[in-house]
Amino acid sequence: MAKRIAVLGTGSWGTALARVLAKNGHEVIAWSAIPKEAEQLDRERVHPNLPGMVIPDTIRFTTDIREACEAQDILLFAMPSVYLRATAAKARPYTAEDQTIVDVAKGIEPDTLLTMTGVIQDELQKDGSHRGIRLAALSGPTHAEEVALDMPTSIIAACRDREVAELVQDVFMNTCLRPYTNTDILGVELCGALKNIVALASGISAGLGYGDNSRAALITRGMVEITRLGLAMGCVEQTFSGLAGVGDLIVTATSMHSRNNRCGQLIGHGMTPAEAVKEVGMVVEGINALPAALQLARRYQVEMPIVDAVDAIINHGANPADVALALMTRDRKTEDNRF
Repeated sequence: MAKRIAVLGTGSWGTALARVLAKNGHEVIAWSAIPKEAEQLDRERVHPNLPGMVIPDTIRFTTDIREACEAQDILLFAMPSVYLRATAAKARPYTAEDQTIVDVAKGIEPDTLLTMTGVIQDELQKDGSHRGIRLAALSGPTHAEEVALDMPTSIIAACRDREVAELVQDVFMNTCLRPYTNTDILGVELCGALKNIVALASGISAGLGYGDNSRAALITRGMVEITRLGLAMGCVEQTFSGLAGVGDLIVTATSMHSRNNRCGQLIGHGMTPAEAVKEVGMVVEGINALPAALQLARRYQVEMPIVDAVDAIINHGANPADVALALMTRDRKTEDNRF
């Protein structure tokens, strides 16, 4: 059954998903906070960061948040994590009390330590309303550049309510995009935020000239750190070995499309973090996720040496080669968690 869906955010991921939804027969409106961006997308029907993709004529564009949100079956939040709370505040007056909301932003808010669905819930319910909203997260190994070209992709639709997860699954599923469901929404969102930090580490390693051995070690041990924290927070262990966990980490830590991987490579080559972010030209979520990751590690007393190493480089000016040496010369450890 066709749904009325608003996509809030017209970056590469939001636009690629808007196209998926339109091709699936849904009525789609896409909202941008930037009038020039909305006008250009509406007029040209192409996205500057998605070469080869044509935006269906059925997708409407607007800069009016009321027009976007009112009378929709589903709201899809698809902007960088740092803009999510402000967007939810704008949407609150026009959002239904029992709205179904899907978030595709990946991050954890510093200080509150809320995941992205938590931020949306917190903001929408500030005035005591919206107690009946249903929140889901869509996450996994999904570069927009490939989804936009209909390359086979799998993803996770996560919600504590299995029926809502299955609704999201049905809305997005087609011959090119295959969603699986998961009720461990906290684990799914935690993976989505923290894998970006490990991807930065992987990029830095490559930028230093290190090889596949180093990258494999960082991916594997990085996943151990994420899993360790997730289990301390009450998440389901299986989530971390699935698409939202190791799947998303692999693609983000190895792909040419990954902003975090690319930013890390530039830092490894000698750029400062600020210079690298400017060169990438888009939001690097791994940097945004660092403060919350460090706070969570302290709160749950979980050891996360790779996260600490990336923080030392990004926020404290440490030399990447020196940090790599420090990681390699840490005290002896066992991989066997029975001891």
